Amino acid sequence: MQQNNGLDKSQIISFAVLCLVLFGFMFYFQNKQSQEEQIKAEQKKTEQVKNAVKPSQANNINPNVTPNAIQTANISNKELKVEFNSLGGQVSKVELAEYKAYDHKTDKADLPLYLITKNNSNYGFQFKDKTGKVINTKDLVFSPTVNGNAVTMTANYNGAVIQFIYTLLPKYTLDFKVRTQGLAKITSDNKADFIWDYNVRNLEKGRTQEQSHSEFSYAFNNYKNYDYDGRTTMEEDKETLNWIGVKQQFFASVIESKTGFTQSKGNQETIEEGEYLKKLNYEGFVQMTGSELNQDFTWYFMPLDLPLLKSYDKNFDEILPLGWSFIGAMNRYFFIPMYNIIADWGLTAGWVIFLMTIIVKLILSPIMYKQHKLSAMMRVIRPEIDEVNAKLKDADPMKKQQATMEVYRKAGVNQMAGCLPALVQIPIFYALFRFFPNFIDLRGQGFWFAKDLTAYDDLIKLPFKIPFLGDHLSIFAIACTIVILIYTIMTSGNMQQPQQEGMPNMKVLMYIFPVTFLFFLNTSASGLSWYYFVSNAINILIILVIKYVILDEKKIHAQIQANKEKPKAEGKFQKRMREMMEKAQEQQRYQEQQKNKKK
Repeated sequence: MQQNNGLDKSQIISFAVLCLVLFGFMFYFQNKQSQEEQIKAEQKKTEQVKNAVKPSQANNINPNVTPNAIQTANISNKELKVEFNSLGGQVSKVELAEYKAYDHKTDKADLPLYLITKNNSNYGFQFKDKTGKVINTKDLVFSPTVNGNAVTMTANYNGAVIQFIYTLLPKYTLDFKVRTQGLAKITSDNKADFIWDYNVRNLEKGRTQEQSHSEFSYAFNNYKNYDYDGRTTMEEDKETLNWIGVKQQFFASVIESKTGFTQSKGNQETIEEGEYLKKLNYEGFVQMTGSELNQDFTWYFMPLDLPLLKSYDKNFDEILPLGWSFIGAMNRYFFIPMYNIIADWGLTAGWVIFLMTIIVKLILSPIMYKQHKLSAMMRVIRPEIDEVNAKLKDADPMKKQQATMEVYRKAGVNQMAGCLPALVQIPIFYALFRFFPNFIDLRGQGFWFAKDLTAYDDLIKLPFKIPFLGDHLSIFAIACTIVILIYTIMTSGNMQQPQQEGMPNMKVLMYIFPVTFLFFLNTSASGLSWYYFVSNAINILIILVIKYVILDEKKIHAQIQANKEKPKAEGKFQKRMREMMEKAQEQQRYQEQQKNKKK
């Protein structure tokens, strides 16, 4: 009986050569990349300085504004601390009191968490007076009046009074009313242009990951439909948006209009370095009645916590990117409840993930048992497959394939059954890929050397950057890669080698896969790497237990021999494959006959 000896000498050499080529390319392009990065960094710093909205620039727009004319007002509750600026009557600072931001200097989450500060957000309503001059409330100076948890900002423009009335409410909510009087005397417009510029601040450890999760989010059709846009531009000129927001990895800034925004459009630009991740600009229209702007809005500066988002009943829970359709349902109704139940036992997040992995493995154990039993059966009949290949060494490849399938059929081995476990695990993998970097309960939760399970661990820091890998090595990612490699070696012994020249060696490709997996996991959430490390370690234990304790290869061999003696009904799939191969053979024979006639 042929045993699984793992890697042979030629495969080890192939694997080593491929790795050397891979790393050779990395270091070859390293110097070139570093030079390009320096040039880009200088250019982007210049652009960021130009793009930043500063009071001095605002003063240039309105030369009548002096520094002494600008005032601030503050209100707060246990959830939010909000500051207002009299220039534009805007929200100028928002701190989420119960959360902290990551500090790249100290490598700790100990900074105040500001969604808005340093003029990274500015908004206003724009319209034209009767002479055609553009008026924007961003440029007007308001006078603030504080009354408890309410702030009224009042501005006068050519006899018209404009008021912004803000009221701080529970659940991260800021009520925002706009009232005007006498505006109809200076404008004939029937709608105002709401313009919102927002620079997303870097709040988390994993810049690339947080950047990829920063985008526009919005609802329409009376809150029933939701969409998002992470592209360069967004256009919703046919829909009336109930709310528009800028989503980050764990937080969102959203403005809701009671009458809706029309003719919406926006654009976004990635910022590679510095304090900001992305620059987003939004523009949409709100209705004016009799040329007066009297509209009700609501600001939400909220964490992306699923129960909280659901409590608003405004389709905010769709902002949390848990995956589409079945994937999202798996996270909402399986993984999140499972995590919460286990966490209630008082365990730390890392051990909660450990137990979640075991539970998932127990649920999948019947499928895995069938997979490994099939693997054992294929190992037993391998000598017969090798014998068929040797006999038909010079035969037609189609005929050789038919003979191989006949051996499998007589032995009662269904090769397609091995695909089922892989297909089942694909949605699970994608669900977890969405779960770990977006589940706010894991944010800031450390485990061993990982300080935050929603970001990568960087215990090993490199003095240079490797393309696609970064300037660090994740311990969890390396550990996960190693166990995947071991699992691959243990399960690839039954893989048939290509019989035709030019066909790729699937074994070698399978050994390369774990190495490429390292590049993916190195900048991903360490919780995901920890989950897959435990998952694959359990896979290895299951294989060993099934091979040495549960399954007896002698009994399997006897069962296969018994199967051969029984008349075996041809399945639908096998019948279709046989008919396809016979048809292909007929076409091949016909083509050969035509060639011979021509000769």
